[in-house]
Amino acid sequence: MSLINQQVPAFKVDAFHNGKFVQVTDEALKGKWSVLVFMPAAFTFNCPTEVEDAAENYAEFQKLGTEVYIVTTDSHFAHKVWHETSPAVGKAKFPLIGDSARVLANFFEVLIPEEGRTLRGTFVINPEGVIKTMEVHDNSIARDMKETLRKLKAAQYVAKNPGQVCPAKWNEGAATLTPSLDLVGKI
Repeated sequence: MSLINQQVPAFKVDAFHNGKFVQVTDEALKGKWSVLVFMPAAFTFNCPTEVEDAAENYAEFQKLGTEVYIVTTDSHFAHKVWHETSPAVGKAKFPLIGDSARVLANFFEVLIPEEGRTLRGTFVINPEGVIKTMEVHDNSIARDMKETLRKLKAAQYVAKNPGQVCPAKWNEGAATLTPSLDLVGKI
């Protein structure tokens, strides 16, 4: 069964955020849009490039009323050191979640059990705590946060405009479609 339109279950995890250890719960996801970005592990090669990309686009996520969460199966203690020692990760102003108990990794179905790490998974969650988009792929392929922003904007648009759909390559301000019998076979 797909995770799309599933409610995020109750959870409580520790994170490193802006110089402090904090708890992040399912309740923190409610009332605003959230993006959970699963990465295989701290102190790796590709992951810092993704954290840096998220940091470079963080202001845009914030303008859209969205919090970004980086998640690995490392501890929040490891994330503190990662943030302090990696110039790329040091740019992060969003929570770095330590999912050492693999609660989130299991629910979001990204855990690689034999490795104790996760696949690269990106999930856009609406203010009600419901998953609206997901992308999961091989760990050798890093993501582009501009594409995540595009998907977030599309999810926000259709949430505000029931009955509309965003066609392929849709970007903010572009035309959408209103599904109807008249469109069948016409596009």
